[in-house]
Amino acid sequence: MLKPLKSLASKLLAFELFVGMRYTRAKRKNHFISFISLTSMIGIALGVAALIVVLSVMNGFQKELRTRILGVASHLEITGSNNTLSDWPTIAESSLKREHVLASAPYITAQAMLSYDQGVQGAIVRGVLPAAEDKVADLGSHMKAGQLTDLRSGEFGIILGADLAFALGAKMGDKVVVMAPQGQFTPAGVVPRLKQFTVVGLFQIGMYEYDAGLALIHLDDAAKLYRMDGKVSGVRLKLDDLFNAPAIAAVISDQLNQSASQYGSYYVTDWTQQHANFFKAVQMEKRVMFIILTLIVAVAAFNIVSTLVMAVTDKRADIAIMRTLGASPSSIMLIFIIQGALIGVIGTVLGALFGIIIALNIATIIPFIEGLFHVQFLAKEVYYISDLPSELVWSDVSTIVITSFILSLIATLYPSWKASKINPAEALRYE
Repeated sequence: MLKPLKSLASKLLAFELFVGMRYTRAKRKNHFISFISLTSMIGIALGVAALIVVLSVMNGFQKELRTRILGVASHLEITGSNNTLSDWPTIAESSLKREHVLASAPYITAQAMLSYDQGVQGAIVRGVLPAAEDKVADLGSHMKAGQLTDLRSGEFGIILGADLAFALGAKMGDKVVVMAPQGQFTPAGVVPRLKQFTVVGLFQIGMYEYDAGLALIHLDDAAKLYRMDGKVSGVRLKLDDLFNAPAIAAVISDQLNQSASQYGSYYVTDWTQQHANFFKAVQMEKRVMFIILTLIVAVAAFNIVSTLVMAVTDKRADIAIMRTLGASPSSIMLIFIIQGALIGVIGTVLGALFGIIIALNIATIIPFIEGLFHVQFLAKEVYYISDLPSELVWSDVSTIVITSFILSLIATLYPSWKASKINPAEALRYE
C-alpha cells in the first residue's frame, strides 16, 4: 500500500520539478521577465557576497584587535587600593597555584614625559621583570630591535614603541630623559624627578595606541624613579583559556577579598573589562551590518515576486491546459515555487562562492587596490589596526545562505498561490 503511494508522490514531484526547471530555463517572448529574473539573481548574489565579506572583516577585526591588545595587556590584573600592591610576592606565588593560571608577573605603570633632543612626548611607562613579563604577554615576538631581556636592573635601559621613538627622533643607543610627574622638594622649589635612560629596544604591536604611547623599563628602575618602596602597581596573570577570564576573575576576587589582610581590598580585572568598549562596539557593528545587508538581500529576493507575477500572466494558457489535463492547484503552486526558488538558490550559491573567495583573499585584494589607486583605507594614526583583516566563520556563511534561501522562498508564495487559483475556463476563453 505504501509503496504505490510513494511511487505516485515521486512521479508527481518529478513532474512539478521538470516543469518548474523548464520554465526557469525557457526563452520567453517577453524578454523583460528574463531581465527581471537575472536582476533578482544578481542582486541576491551581490547581497550574499557583501554579507559574507563584511562579516568576515568584522570577525577578523575582532580577532586581530584581541590578539594585539593581549600582546601587551594580560588576561587578568590584580591590584590594590590606590593602584598599589604591597604584598605582591605572596599574591604572585599564590596565583600560580590556582587552577587555569599559567604565569604571573608584577608590574609598575605610571605616566611620564619623554624628551630627546627637541622632541617631547607623553607616554605610559611600564616597569616589568623581563623574564616574567615574556610569560604573561606576547611582547617579545613584536620586537623590531633589541630584546626584552636587554632591560637589566640598575642599567636604566628603556624599550620604546616604534611610533613613539619616531616622534621623539630617538634611535637605538640614544639617551632619552624620562620625567616623572611627581615632583621632589628642593631649596629651589618643587622640581620634577627625571632620569636619563638608554634606548635598548624598539617594539611594534601594530596598534597605534601602544606603538605611540608605551615605554618599558625594568621593574627595579621604575621603583626607583617613582619611589614605590617595595610596592608595585599590580600583578598580571596569564590563563590557559582567555575566554574564561571573566569567570576566573570573579572567583579570584572573591577568594582574595575573603582573606584580605592589613593590605586592604584587592581589585581583579580581566581583559574584557579593560577593553570592553572596543569589543562591544565591534559586536554591535557586526549585528547592525548584518541587518542592513540582509535588507539588501531581501529587496533582491522580493524582486522574485514581480518576476513570478509576470511569469504567471505569461503562462496563463499553459496553466489552464495543465489543469484540464489533471494537474492539481497544489501542483501548479509548487511549479512556480520551484521556479522562484531556483532563482534564489542560484543567486545564493553564486554569491556565497564569490563572497568566500573574496573573504579568503582580502589580504591580497586590498593592497592591490590601494597600490592601484594610491589610497590607504585604514590610516594607522586614526585606526587601531592599519591592515584590513579577515576571518571566515563557516557558521556565519551557513546563516547567510539559509536566510537568503528562506527570503527567496517566502517571495515565491503569493505569486504561486495566485497561479494555483487561475480558472482554466477563464484562461482559455480568449485563446
